[in-house]
Amino acid sequence: MLGWMAWTWPTALLFVGIFSAIGFLIVLELKFPGGHERQGVFGLTTTRGDRLFITLLGTAYIFLAWLGLMGYPLWGPLALSIAWGAFCFWKV
Repeated sequence: MLGWMAWTWPTALLFVGIFSAIGFLIVLELKFPGGHERQGVFGLTTTRGDRLFITLLGTAYIFLAWLGLMGYPLWGPLALSIAWGAFCFWKV
């Protein structure tokens, strides 16, 4: 039934992680409404959801650039992506 897509464990974990992050943001929004807007280093006024989107978009670019320039293994871009996510939620 789902043979049209390569559902491997890493793919499933990626989707579980993304949906878990969205679920966590929903819980935060219900507990602390308003999205916690703030002005970041890029001059943008962002909410938690905006910062999650910027993090996911940047992570995709990090992995694509790493694959195009360096190839495997993917531990390097994973570390860069975690650092990028921490930066986005801390400073953006």
